[in-house]
Amino acid sequence: MKIPKTTKRHCPYCNKKTEQKIKSVGTGGKRGTLTRGSKSRAKKRGLGRGIGNKGKWGSKPAITKNKRKTKTTKKTNIMYTCKECGKSKYQKKGIRAGKVIQE
Repeated sequence: MKIPKTTKRHCPYCNKKTEQKIKSVGTGGKRGTLTRGSKSRAKKRGLGRGIGNKGKWGSKPAITKNKRKTKTTKKTNIMYTCKECGKSKYQKKGIRAGKVIQE
């Protein structure tokens, strides 16, 4: 999916329809390492250590071929910048596309 570099749309700051630049931005930061259900948090709590069956944290079989595959494209979010007031509006909806903005 290709999007032009500029477009005319409503600016909430100027409160009128203006020419706006389109910029592709990332989808946000990575998840924290100590989130609930993470392996590093469980290890820090002392689970999966000591004598006996480790259960969930024990030895695992080899990872299957299909699980190793990664996604070919990343989701990208679009930032609109007004040419009149210079303020930016961030559109959260991510688009999964190889090349988003036209050259």
